[in-house]
Amino acid sequence: MTPPDAVVFDMGGVLLDWNPRHLYRKLFDDTADMEHFLATVCTEDWNVRQDAGRSLRAATEDLTARHPEHADRIEAYYDRWLEMIPGPVDGMTEIVEALASRDVPLHVLSNCARETMPMARRRFRIFDPFDVFVVSGEERVMKPDRRVYEILIDRVGRPAGRMVFIDDRPENVAGAAAAGFVALLFRDAERLRDDLAALGLLDR
Repeated sequence: MTPPDAVVFDMGGVLLDWNPRHLYRKLFDDTADMEHFLATVCTEDWNVRQDAGRSLRAATEDLTARHPEHADRIEAYYDRWLEMIPGPVDGMTEIVEALASRDVPLHVLSNCARETMPMARRRFRIFDPFDVFVVSGEERVMKPDRRVYEILIDRVGRPAGRMVFIDDRPENVAGAAAAGFVALLFRDAERLRDDLAALGLLDR
């Protein structure tokens, strides 16, 4: 069996330290008020609808109409989206650079809105060596649906078994494994380096 010779990364929580709290700590004086807002207004379920293909404008207008008292903070969610990302996850720039130096093909498969991926790519140099980007908001299908892994396989033109897939969500890792990828659960850069070294893609 041919060993894996390409790597596919998730974006938020793996390559980039994305968390809405990085922004909303600037907009709330009280942490409890911030957490209540994120649990009841700009919720994870609301954000996921954009990851599935709804436009940022439609999402913002709909939520602002339902919560006009929070209009400014709702609009900030995507207007100031880049402030949710202070930078790459610790140690990940070095891993990406090490893989690129070995000419390992690098790709992204991310559950994110179609409008946000271009912002991230313009802002962060960590994406410079990457080739194929499959974004759920563009495809209107999300991990762990098998169809999105098949889209990636088709775009890359490489069998799933020759690609390592890395994600911080167990359900997405399980979906990738079911689609035939060598699937790794991301915990931190140090353990990922060990995992990639064990596969012969990096030195220990």
